[in-house]
Amino acid sequence: MVITSTSNEKVKIVRRLLQKKYRAEENAFILEGLKPVREAAKNKREILYLFGTESALNKIAFEGEKITVSESVFASVSEERNPEGVLAVVRRPSTLPEKSAGRCLLLDGVRDPGNLGTIIRTAAAAGYKQIYLKDCADPFNPKTVRASMSGIFGVKIYETEDFENFIGLPIYAADMGGENVFHTEKKDVCVALGGEANGLSEKTLSAAEKIVSVPMEKESESLNVAVAAGIIMYAMLRD
Repeated sequence: MVITSTSNEKVKIVRRLLQKKYRAEENAFILEGLKPVREAAKNKREILYLFGTESALNKIAFEGEKITVSESVFASVSEERNPEGVLAVVRRPSTLPEKSAGRCLLLDGVRDPGNLGTIIRTAAAAGYKQIYLKDCADPFNPKTVRASMSGIFGVKIYETEDFENFIGLPIYAADMGGENVFHTEKKDVCVALGGEANGLSEKTLSAAEKIVSVPMEKESESLNVAVAAGIIMYAMLRD
């Protein structure tokens, strides 16, 4: 059976998952595109069901429930410019904080979903396996998930205001007035970065053992937070 109406209840459920409120209520999030869906299956994520056009669903080996819809119905829920015709509704993992176990990341007020997703992608690649979020964008926002390019499957994400109770490493905070990160001692730390508008909160700055910065030309005002995060994370890796 192919669903051709946007008023179908299953279509409405998928559309509601575009909103943070309903992602929390349903304990699920959307993952769109052939490669991300395959990555979710490869990483043994709990896929509740697939939703897409017949031609796209036929390209994915999946033994669970598949909901087939027309192209126009799929377009009504897709946030992609050029949708591939398939998405997965995936069980949302717990974001309750745990103790740090190795180098990690603390993000304080990063509210742009695209920047957050890019940072998650880089953290996974650089081996920062735990990310603590304080007052940030929803990590399961479709834009965040898309920007993470499956990096969201390579890290554990925690949402907490009381990060100091869980991070057992020195916190090195990124700020314009800090010492050159390329000249600082390389060791396992928690790298802290602030949001695009207001930077790090006083709470995070006061918890930091050291303030570090990325050297820039005098004419440059600042770096995008995702770019700065990548530079600092890799600069702190041991040789």
